[in-house]
Amino acid sequence: MKRLWILAATIFGSFIGNSALAVGSVEAGATKAIVCQACHGANGNSANPEWPSLAGIGSDYIAEQLKNFKDGKRANPVMMPIVTGLTADDMADLGAFFDSLTNTGLEADPSYWQAGEKLYRGGDATRAIPACMACHGPTGRGNESAKFPALRGQQSVYVAKQLNDYASGARTTGPNGIMQTVAKRLSAEDIRNLASYLQGIR
Repeated sequence: MKRLWILAATIFGSFIGNSALAVGSVEAGATKAIVCQACHGANGNSANPEWPSLAGIGSDYIAEQLKNFKDGKRANPVMMPIVTGLTADDMADLGAFFDSLTNTGLEADPSYWQAGEKLYRGGDATRAIPACMACHGPTGRGNESAKFPALRGQQSVYVAKQLNDYASGARTTGPNGIMQTVAKRLSAEDIRNLASYLQGIR
C-alpha cells in the first residue's frame, strides 16, 4: 500500500506548478454555454446518463478537454463539430462558467457503492491499483491545479464508459498514461462499483 501511495504522490507532484490555470470569465461563459446546455443541462447537471455533468468539474480541466476535442486527441462525433470554432478564450470562459455551478449529485446503486468506496479510497495493492482519491481527492472534488477533474456526482454510465475507453485505448488523454494503466487493471465489476460510488458521493 505504501508503494502505491508513493506512486500516486509522484504522479500528482509532477503536475503541481507545471500547469497554468485557465483564466476565464463566468459571465462571458454563461452566454457562450447556451448551446452546451442542451446536453449538459442549464445548471451543468446532465439529465442524460451518457453525457457528463460539468458543474464544478474544474475550469482548467474543461478547457483542456475542449482543446483535446478540437485537436482530435479525443474523438466524439457530437463534440468535435461544436468545438471547431472555439478560441482559447472561449474554452476558458466555458470552463469558468461550468466550474462556477454546483453539482447536485445523484443516487448510488445500493448494491455496489460500498465496494466502489473501498476501491476508491484504498485501492488494491494486490493488483497495483492506487487509491483513486490520491488524485481525485477524498470526496471526489478533484485537483484544479493538476487538472484532475472532480468526479463527485458524475453520471455512472458516463464514468463507466470513460474507464472502459481508457482500458481499451479509445481514450488516450491524461497525464503520463496513468488512467490507461490503472483502467486496464480494473475488472468489469470494479468499474461498475466505482461508477456507482462516484455517482452518489457528496
